[in-house]
Amino acid sequence: MRLFFRIVFLRLLPFLILAALLIGLERTYFRLHSAVIDLGKADHAWLYIPTGAGFSQVKDSLYHHGFVRKRRLFENFVEIGHYDRYFKPGRYRLRNHMSSQELVDLLIRGLQTPVNITFHNIRTREELAGIIARQIEADSLSLLNLFNNNTVLAQYDVTPMTLFTMTIPNTYEMWWNSTAADFLARMATESRKFWSGSRTRKADSVRLSIPEVVTLASIIEKETAMNEEKPLIAGVYMNRLHRKWPLQADPTLIYAWNDFTIKRVLNRHKEINSPYNTYKNAGLPPGPICIPSIASIDAVLNYRHHDYLYFCAREDFSGYHVFSTSLRDHNRNARRYQEALNKLKIDN
Repeated sequence: MRLFFRIVFLRLLPFLILAALLIGLERTYFRLHSAVIDLGKADHAWLYIPTGAGFSQVKDSLYHHGFVRKRRLFENFVEIGHYDRYFKPGRYRLRNHMSSQELVDLLIRGLQTPVNITFHNIRTREELAGIIARQIEADSLSLLNLFNNNTVLAQYDVTPMTLFTMTIPNTYEMWWNSTAADFLARMATESRKFWSGSRTRKADSVRLSIPEVVTLASIIEKETAMNEEKPLIAGVYMNRLHRKWPLQADPTLIYAWNDFTIKRVLNRHKEINSPYNTYKNAGLPPGPICIPSIASIDAVLNYRHHDYLYFCAREDFSGYHVFSTSLRDHNRNARRYQEALNKLKIDN
């Protein structure tokens, strides 16, 4: 009898082994391919892994947002493969119903999705640092420290005052975990691309350096929002520069006072001692007063050739300006505008 059972067992052994293998394979397949990400009705969600984050921090983020529904299955999979030591920081797009295998593969291969960095209408370095810090991992303090670091900026031939000559407002794809240095290097690269070719040749033709073009463009940016008018205003300032007149640009006074709530520039504002006071100092200020738009930069490079030496905002507050060749006509236009301001009781 004992021999009989032994024979039966030996004959069944291959089937038992096969069954065990099949069960193991089934469990492995389940562990690999069973959905662990549950986003409800959403088809995707974003996971941010900070630089230096450990597995516990990754878990906390996943669990806090309720992304993982089979936590033990996910943790076992990570622990068995020792994958936690290979997770890379970044911004990851999670798909609904992802398996442990798919999720881990995403994180260890660093298959992050870039962010679109956008900035425009920036007046100060502090403002730029704050806006960029809301879009990448680098914090505003690290960005601002870099923007004020003369030694680092010298590598790019700029200073804190001229930093905005190499920050072209646009939309750029970058990794979320970019550092402040990464952002600065990217701006330098994009600036070189922007100025390669025709724009540099045009700057030479109007006898301005690239920093001078951007500085004048920044003044025009704050003079008007009407792109079609910008080449006309650029022509006025170029006429003044050619005659070595002071630019007498009100936006530079507002920048000098560092008070961007000023709506009406008064005589007292013109008394400030500042290199940005273009009523007291001839020529261009030492650097841009904002990050100008590409339209304003191109307006300088393609400024309108004319005889106008003055311009004044229209009294209808349309945003457009009236242009004149004589001081007498300009004063008459200015009086009409001042009277319109008085009617609205705008006195500062």
